[in-house]
Amino acid sequence: MRPTRFAIPLTLALAAPLAACGDDDTTDPQPDTARLRVVHASPDAPAVDIYAQGVATPLVTNLAYGQVTPYLELDEGTYTLELRAAGATGAPAFTTGPLWVGDDKAYTAVAAGFLASTADADRFRVLALEEGFTAPGADQVAVRVVHAAADAPTVGIDVGADDPANPEVPSLARFADTGAAGIALPAGQPLRIGIAAGGATVTSFSAPALPGGAELFVIAIGRLGDLPRQPTGFSLAAIGDAGLVGILAQDPTVYALHASPDAPGVDVRVAANDALLIGDLGYGALRGVQVPPGSYELDFYAAGSAPGTPAASAQVPGLAAGQRYLAVATGFLAPGSGEPGFQLIAVADELAIDADGARLGAIHASPDAPAVDIATATGQVMDSPALVAGLAFGAAAAGAGLEVPAASLRVGVAAAGQSAAVATFDVTTVDGLRAFAVATGALAPTAGRQPFRLTIVDTSASPWTATAIAPNP
Repeated sequence: MRPTRFAIPLTLALAAPLAACGDDDTTDPQPDTARLRVVHASPDAPAVDIYAQGVATPLVTNLAYGQVTPYLELDEGTYTLELRAAGATGAPAFTTGPLWVGDDKAYTAVAAGFLASTADADRFRVLALEEGFTAPGADQVAVRVVHAAADAPTVGIDVGADDPANPEVPSLARFADTGAAGIALPAGQPLRIGIAAGGATVTSFSAPALPGGAELFVIAIGRLGDLPRQPTGFSLAAIGDAGLVGILAQDPTVYALHASPDAPGVDVRVAANDALLIGDLGYGALRGVQVPPGSYELDFYAAGSAPGTPAASAQVPGLAAGQRYLAVATGFLAPGSGEPGFQLIAVADELAIDADGARLGAIHASPDAPAVDIATATGQVMDSPALVAGLAFGAAAAGAGLEVPAASLRVGVAAAGQSAAVATFDVTTVDGLRAFAVATGALAPTAGRQPFRLTIVDTSASPWTATAIAPNP
């Protein structure tokens, strides 16, 4: 698994002694004990201190989202836990009901749901799970899956991410789990896990090979509605006997935009095994596909043709878990003298998330256009200063994106350093918009080549969409 996202700098203070409800005054020289640990899986809750009701010393301090405590050793009995924001005094933010912990038993308590919600469906709660794994074989891993993602529906767990219509775990409701015994999964090999709903894959994760005989909680945490790259994005937390093993981010998603002006509809295949990733992608179309992390060589064929000798090939390097990418297929499939050939421009979505205003990235994917400036325009005259200056073919100005107001804008494109726009486009932005503005098509089209236009790839919601805007007359 990828390195643990969170360190665990916990200060633990065991109440000594912790009084259990219903105990008498008899002193037991060898009291019966249980083990309890707590997982913070509430994405809108702050770091918390945890107390046993009636005891002034906290059991746990400063437990943040995504962290898990070591096991606490408690005398057998009934406890009511109180949660306060870290360092806070006064009334607790949340109080559990009575929790019984039995002799020689282990419990994992998962703080889940939204602290700010009062709705029964997703409000804050503590899931107290008594452990009881069935010992797995030497070539297996025992996994107990807990659905603690408060905005996610009932889902299926598709081991192998190969058959979302018939997942191995067909129905796991929000705040439910797969049972104390765990489910047996193969050890010693990487494993892809699909999250299915309505017969389709919602998202997937790639887990590394795990050692035989391991026993793990795998807890779905975070918000399905957040971006995978956000700290609170939907993730899987793997927890073993020694604590947090790691947090798996979602598999990367690649959105392919067909912007090669002279290429027909294409099929996109993985060169290593001819697996079809995207079929019949027409010019101007955008299609997404989720793949395991890694680097890929892609082959492009005329739509519907059998694998063999591809019309073109291109590399997509270093796709990382938790990320989404735009891969623009551009260049000429049949280039003339001095013209750039077919290629991919791959850009990670790192556009900042702003509630007010919009964020735009710019990509130059018009293969016969020179380096350009991009600016707002008055008529056909470029305003100064330019939003982007000297952007060459194949380059992108992305990162956090350009800050632009929510407004109706006239955007001009000019040869670098020139004040007269070669084309202007009317673009409307709204608050919260995140988008790539991609210059596509041929600036001087000939027969069989698509004309110059601006394609807006909206990344604000999933799936992404692409809208082509023709130049103003």
